[in-house]
Amino acid sequence: MNVIYQTTITRIGESAAEALGDQMLITFREGAPADIEEFCFIHCHGELHGELKAGSQLELGEARYAVTAVGDVAEQNLRELGHITLRFDGQPQAEYPGTVHVAGPVPQAVAPGCTLKFVA
Repeated sequence: MNVIYQTTITRIGESAAEALGDQMLITFREGAPADIEEFCFIHCHGELHGELKAGSQLELGEARYAVTAVGDVAEQNLRELGHITLRFDGQPQAEYPGTVHVAGPVPQAVAPGCTLKFVA
């Protein structure tokens, strides 16, 4: 497996876990504006090594998810801002340009120290 992107969650915004109830996990690199950080899982930004596309896999801690759709600007947002919105709904078409859809159950909890990795 080729690692496309890897990072570690360092902080969790006060309202970030609430999005899990809506089948979403929103990431942003460290240094996010305070009003955005509140809703995000903050991570130490990694480098993108390859194309983020449907058919790759997301590893979140010990869980693995198939990537089913990638929005038009999701790869650019991840590269430049460490920002993506993960949707745990398995949709075959991206709902929004910055969204990455994956198939599998919504994680019950994501803690600081958890790794987030895309592999192909």
